[in-house]
Amino acid sequence: MSAQAVKYANDFITFLNNSPTPYHAVDSVKSKLLESGFNELSERVNWAGKVKKNGAYFVTRNNSSIIAFTVGGHWQPGNGVSIVGAHTDSPTLRIKPISHSTKEGFNQVGIETYGGGLWHTWFDRDLGVAGRVFIEEEESGHIVSKLVKIDKPVLRIPTLAIHLTKERAKFEFNKETQFHPISSLENSSEKEKNKDEEHDACAGEDLTTEEFKSIQSVAERHNKQLLDLVAADLDCSISQIVDFELILFDHNKPVLGGLNEEFVFSGRLDNLTSCFCATEALINASKDTNRLDLDTNIQLISLFDHEEIGSVSAQGADSSFLPDILQRITRLTGNEVSTDLEGQPNSFFLESMAKSFLLSSDMAHGVHPNYGEVYEKLNRPRINEGPVIKINANQRYSTNSPGIVLLKKIGELGKVPLQLFVVRNDSPCGSTIGPMLSAKLGLRTLDLGNPQLSMHSIRETGGARDVKKLVDLFESYFENYYTLEPKIKV
Repeated sequence: MSAQAVKYANDFITFLNNSPTPYHAVDSVKSKLLESGFNELSERVNWAGKVKKNGAYFVTRNNSSIIAFTVGGHWQPGNGVSIVGAHTDSPTLRIKPISHSTKEGFNQVGIETYGGGLWHTWFDRDLGVAGRVFIEEEESGHIVSKLVKIDKPVLRIPTLAIHLTKERAKFEFNKETQFHPISSLENSSEKEKNKDEEHDACAGEDLTTEEFKSIQSVAERHNKQLLDLVAADLDCSISQIVDFELILFDHNKPVLGGLNEEFVFSGRLDNLTSCFCATEALINASKDTNRLDLDTNIQLISLFDHEEIGSVSAQGADSSFLPDILQRITRLTGNEVSTDLEGQPNSFFLESMAKSFLLSSDMAHGVHPNYGEVYEKLNRPRINEGPVIKINANQRYSTNSPGIVLLKKIGELGKVPLQLFVVRNDSPCGSTIGPMLSAKLGLRTLDLGNPQLSMHSIRETGGARDVKKLVDLFESYFENYYTLEPKIKV
């Protein structure tokens, strides 16, 4: 690998390690953007006069989705927007609202499955805990969210020994009763406490208003030792913790692997690969101030939460997040003085959408050496041979010929090799955010992504060299779209 390819691969490993949850992923992206001179905006205020030509900005929603963009020096309302879309979430396990239980002398933590994971890969793994925690500040009384990462193996889901298994040829389990992490052994004092809590289950019916709680406290609902770790990480007391959203992650660190370190072994490659590469490309494109000054368009990345569960949420791709932001920025002139054409009709937004393009970036299936028969015989993407254009006649992907023509030109200008993928006719086909955003906004769209193995496993395999290739492709897209778009007649 070239020195730059090695640097991108190692930077990506750092990004993965710092991003065990969507909240952490967005925080990692924010840090990169702030270091590169991007300015944070808020949906709670008017943006007139705040967004300027040659400027760089970002806005978050729920701290798990983020949109960032740069404004060309020759931007005018009604011009196009070159967009890269991706998602911040991955299949995982989330701690239940009431999670503490004991069984056979073990303390256990109740979990919910999130998304369509290869759940058998979560057994016998060292699992850490991370997420966001809402704490009440003692002096101000404000309730604020904080990121937490318990970076130690605190949980584990043990398998049943093969000697006790009736069906040794296959591994099946009940996700509610047999997919339950252990956290510690129950000691005698805990047993007495649990008995007292059972006897007091109906106590407190005559509590005063000050004593009454509409929901049990966090301390009553969750394992105290786990809460001690969370509180210590946040430098607060357990009594300050109001609520949290915590998920499990593989404590085994992301690494470069293989004899030549040409693979990336990690969880969450789907789809933090696209998030990292889109962010790097937007930052790189923004640094060429001479080119940005000549650009007539806006360059934008939109990284959404909740893709793995259908995108229907306030911050998912099927939400108003991207349409709202595009409605705001497409009518801004980018000038110093009064810059919101609020009195004008909606035609600026409609004109912009007709001139815009979306690269919907989500990971693709690289050909597996042990299961070659499940792939279409001619369209077989290989790891480290470049990003994959994903095609489906039934519109599970939004790719069509004009999009392929555009990306081919962009790939040639960026010297990035591209591959093609289609599923077999006797195979189901996944989907992603491309079709829904294309339909919602009337955007021309192409679905693509880097090839990988073991998609949705706790430990996936991607290509180290492919990281730079995807960054280069997105950077070429941001730099060249505004000159290529008028030349492709549809």
